[in-house]
Amino acid sequence: MKQILAATFVILIAGSAAAMNEHAVPGVLEQAVDGFIRPGYQNFAASTATLSGAVEAFCASPDETSYEAATAAFDNTVEAWSAIEIVRTGPVLEDHRFERILYYPDRKSIGLKQVQAAIVEEDESALDPDYLPQKSVAMQGLLALEFVLFGTRYETMLEAPDTYRCRYGEAIATNMDRVAGELIAAWEAEDGVADAWKHPGPENPLFRTDDEALTALLGILVHGAETVRDQRIEYFYRGEDGPNFAARAIYWRSQNTWPSIAANLDALQALLNDAGMEDLLDEDVRSIVSSVNFLFSALEGVADGMSPDIEFVLDDPDQRAKLDYMIINLRDLIVRLNDNYGGAIGLGAGFSFADGD
Repeated sequence: MKQILAATFVILIAGSAAAMNEHAVPGVLEQAVDGFIRPGYQNFAASTATLSGAVEAFCASPDETSYEAATAAFDNTVEAWSAIEIVRTGPVLEDHRFERILYYPDRKSIGLKQVQAAIVEEDESALDPDYLPQKSVAMQGLLALEFVLFGTRYETMLEAPDTYRCRYGEAIATNMDRVAGELIAAWEAEDGVADAWKHPGPENPLFRTDDEALTALLGILVHGAETVRDQRIEYFYRGEDGPNFAARAIYWRSQNTWPSIAANLDALQALLNDAGMEDLLDEDVRSIVSSVNFLFSALEGVADGMSPDIEFVLDDPDQRAKLDYMIINLRDLIVRLNDNYGGAIGLGAGFSFADGD
């Protein structure tokens, strides 16, 4: 939340933003919280509860059926997290919760090495859900569990009940479920972060004005689109001449790269529309939102049609052309959100979210 405030102080708000419908602000902020953020964390918590139970059942009675149930629960949790991870503000940034759920990108493969070492050495301390949060964040989250379930020699978990590797995966799933519960509690707390979002004012510790709260809301959209472009696509794909690295793609082991990216994009579009952000605009400029929705739909369609095999994506000219298409249109999307929409509601003067500030 400190990051939001720091950014807010830098912004040069364009007066009273004559093009913004001030009366729509309370409804937009309320819908963003009650219609998107809270349900998003509730859905994520439901998925982690199912995941924890499925991994526990697999460990107790390992066979192909229980393994498929555990991996399906993992896929569902990735999708649920991808739909709410765009909200990189508030309680999820406290106590390293975000990194404890998703440590990515792992530029030096630190997390992978730590997870592999724990499995090889059978580090008993990593099996305790009460102690695991004290260890490296890279050993606690979705990518650590992905290696457990899908990584090299995962099939050894099928050889006997309650192998070390499986119990470690169970501890990771339990730990994520606890973090999900903490996030729900934080957003449901009376007079907590949700109330601060919905009621900006001089005594509000987070947002003194409507403009500050709307800046944070728009920031979720702009930075979310930037993350898809920079960390989800360009991190593993740098154009036809490269360098390109399939193993850098998020969730490549479980083939969840594109389902996750599609969920990111769908969530950004849902926040824009479910919060009624179009209502902040005068009628004569609402085509901005229509053009943004067109881009979202086009990008989601391409993501849904990508091959789950990232090596194939990088080798196939048609698949690479789709990557180029996504990058170009993500740049356009960021401009339309940051400059066009932000400018139309008076948040585009003297500051650009796209500057990375």
